[in-house]
Amino acid sequence: MELFNALGLNLKILLAQFVNFTIFLFILWKFAYKPMLKFLDDRKDTIEKGITDAQKAEDRLIELGAEKKKILEETLAQAKKESKEIIEIATKAGEEKRNMIITKAKEEIKDIITNEKEKITLERAQAIKDIKEEVTNLVILSLEKVLKKRIDPKKNEKIIKDIIKK
Repeated sequence: MELFNALGLNLKILLAQFVNFTIFLFILWKFAYKPMLKFLDDRKDTIEKGITDAQKAEDRLIELGAEKKKILEETLAQAKKESKEIIEIATKAGEEKRNMIITKAKEEIKDIITNEKEKITLERAQAIKDIKEEVTNLVILSLEKVLKKRIDPKKNEKIIKDIIKK
């Protein structure tokens, strides 16, 4: 003890300071260090969870991108198939319409030709009739000139008919 006194240390004060320091360390450890470690551990867990979630989200995003690409490719293939079918249907419908128009045009041309043939036949018959009348008139005129006299109407008609027949 004398050694402590020689150094100017009071053992009671040193012991009190040691007890105070121990209490201070215990309080510091209990109320500051332990909660601080708990906070840091919680923060570490939160950060690790965030990193894990971010990685999962990135993986899911990549997976969704692949699914999106696959769906787009399937949709595009289906759209191409449907457009091809629509084009084929439209082509067939156009071909049928074309054939129907051609058939209708042929029928109209046939009707026109038939009508024109009938007209020509009628005009020909009328022309022959007109020619016969003209010939008859010419024959009558020529007979009158040749005979220089008129025969009675019954004989006149009989002679005309005979001449026409010849």
